[in-house]
Amino acid sequence: MNDRVTPAMHALPDGEAELTLVVRLPWEDVARLGQEAGRLATQLRRPVTLEEAVSHRLRSTRVASHAKPAGEQPPAVTAAPASVSSLPSRPPAEQARQAIDRINGTAGTA
Repeated sequence: MNDRVTPAMHALPDGEAELTLVVRLPWEDVARLGQEAGRLATQLRRPVTLEEAVSHRLRSTRVASHAKPAGEQPPAVTAAPASVSSLPSRPPAEQARQAIDRINGTAGTA
């Protein structure tokens, strides 16, 4: 049982809502979020957390999906991207090291 008493969702003064959730992600997705945070930090010229990068990504996706002209259908997906589960299993420590290397931009230089 989880002892946290933080409400799952609460209203913020600016009219938005804050939702608390736990998501299990493969290390490759964590690395992509780190890259997104790096791009956002460069754009904003300040440090950015992964949570802020996720929020920004969700907002920009929502805005882009609402900007389509009425009646326009999203493009059909012809091939699904390769799933992490289809890759050979690697020890978690190796996955973490590689994800950190990708985030730091040092992948393949060692």
